[in-house]
Amino acid sequence: MALHAPAAKRLLLAAGLTLALAACDSRSGAGDSASAAKPATAAQSDASAGGDTLAAARKAGTIRIGYANEAPYAYMDSKEAKVTGESVEIARVVLKRMGVNEVEGVLTEFGSLIPGLQAKRFDIIAAGMYVTPTRCEQVAFSNPTYGVGEAFLVRKGNPKNLHSYEDVLKSQDARLGVVVGAIEGEYAEKLEIPSDRVIVFPDAVSALSGVQAGRADAYAATALTIADLMTKVTDQPVERADPFTDPVIEGADVRGYGAYAFRKEDQAFADAFNAELAKLIGSEAHRKLVEPFGFSKAELPGDVTAAKLCGAK
Repeated sequence: MALHAPAAKRLLLAAGLTLALAACDSRSGAGDSASAAKPATAAQSDASAGGDTLAAARKAGTIRIGYANEAPYAYMDSKEAKVTGESVEIARVVLKRMGVNEVEGVLTEFGSLIPGLQAKRFDIIAAGMYVTPTRCEQVAFSNPTYGVGEAFLVRKGNPKNLHSYEDVLKSQDARLGVVVGAIEGEYAEKLEIPSDRVIVFPDAVSALSGVQAGRADAYAATALTIADLMTKVTDQPVERADPFTDPVIEGADVRGYGAYAFRKEDQAFADAFNAELAKLIGSEAHRKLVEPFGFSKAELPGDVTAAKLCGAK
């Protein structure tokens, strides 16, 4: 049926407005367009309406976690077509005990994880994120699931003889690769490595490629991250710097502790998560769960808590 001219104009105006709004929505999700396009889960909708996040997740039976594709903590297993890793698998077990049976991963650049959590794109960060006083001001952390030192990935033969952050500082032209938002960038800044010699990459795979291509002379990451990368690059001209000396920051040797992050208003959720987490960490079930990802007794966090780490100066 043909429309009269005024009606046709109104229809065209409505269609144009719809397209404009859609364009605005797509721009607002810059950095992770695939995830941004997903509709809110029932848990997120309930929580956004002022409900309790844990109660909403239990009701929905599912929850979204943000991760940054960094093995062995959280990454997409292409063979299984699912997100996995130490942080993700522990979360699955703990959340199931809490009555949330399904976990959906939302891939995000590491530097965008906290903003994404605060924007309610997901409800937990499960990315092996270190607990630091600065981050403690922005999110509520669980107690840590592991503690680990640092390492460097360098080109074969380590041509610039880089075995510590201090070696990078002393060199006139050595360039250090770090992942955006990761703690290694903070270490470099505190040790006064010139910013023009710190090369920032979006993720670990890009940093590896950067070292291979000569854009960076060393990639700094956790010892577990570097160990995992080395299992995947046996035919590439790179190696782990050996020996390696952890940086000393403000008089203390660095050892990072990774944990889950929740929104500040979800402290009750974090507390309930902690209660279940405490029953798992250090148990035989925990050992079997994380062993495939390269974790051992050496990485257990001991008696270190989020409260201690948040209060550190």
